[in-house]
Amino acid sequence: MLAVCGVTVGHGQESRSQSGYDEILDLYVRDGEVYYRALKSDRGKLDAFVSHLGAASDPASRDERAAFWINAYNALVLRTVIDHYPIQGRSAAYPQKSVRQVPGAFERLTHRVAGRTVTLDQIEQTILAEIGDPRIFFALGRGAEGGGRLRSEAYAASRLETQLSEAAGECVSRQQCIVIDREANTVAMSPVFSWREKEFTAVYAGRAPTMFENRSPIERAVLAFVQPKLLTTEKEFLEKNTFKMSYAPFDWKLNDLTGRGGR
Repeated sequence: MLAVCGVTVGHGQESRSQSGYDEILDLYVRDGEVYYRALKSDRGKLDAFVSHLGAASDPASRDERAAFWINAYNALVLRTVIDHYPIQGRSAAYPQKSVRQVPGAFERLTHRVAGRTVTLDQIEQTILAEIGDPRIFFALGRGAEGGGRLRSEAYAASRLETQLSEAAGECVSRQQCIVIDREANTVAMSPVFSWREKEFTAVYAGRAPTMFENRSPIERAVLAFVQPKLLTTEKEFLEKNTFKMSYAPFDWKLNDLTGRGGR
C-alpha cells in the first residue's frame, strides 16, 4: 500500500484514480473557479475517484488524514454540483445558481468515504474539526464564491503545511474572507470564522497582540489569523483598535467559470 495525495491506495486502478483527480483539478479549476459544464461532460475520472474514496483506508497520520478528508470533501462538492448542473434553483434564500439550491446538499445527502456513510457537514464539523487546524476550513471550496479558493491540485500530506499556509494567506487577500474599510472604520469577516468559532478561538485567540485583549475571543482569533499577512497600512489601522468588527454575508453564488473562459 502507498499514500498518494492523502489517499491510502494500492497500485494499479486505484492509483490511476487518484492521478485522475489531480488531472481534473488541473484541467477544470482556475483561480478557485470551476468549469462545471466541461467537468460534467468529462466526469469519468471524478466518478472513479469518488468511488475509490468509499473503499479507501482512513489514514492514521494527522497530515495524511487531513489531506485525505480535504480532498474527499472538495471532490464530493464537485460531484454534487455536476450531478445537478446546470443549477437553476427557486429558493429565494440563495442565489439561483448555487449549490445550496440542491436540497440537503450539505446536511442530508450522504456519501461513502473510508467505509463510512457521511454528509459534507459531518466531514467538516466532526472529522476535519477534530484535526485541530482551522486553516483547513479555508481549504474547502464549498462550491461557492465565498468558500476557500479551490486549488488546481489535490492536497498532499508531504506538502500540507505549505498548502494550508497558502490557503490562509489567500484568504486574507480575498474580500470574501476579510474586508478592512479604513474610511468606515470597520472590519468585515467571513462567516466561516463564526461557523468554526470554537476551532479558530482555540488556536488563534491566544496569539493576538495584547492591544486586542478587551475584544471577544473570536475577534482576537480573527485578528491574529489575518494580521501577519496584512499590508503595513492595514496593520497600522488595526493598531488604533477603534474599529468595529462584524460578519459579512456568505456568498453562496456558484464558483462557476462556464461561459467566462471559453468552455
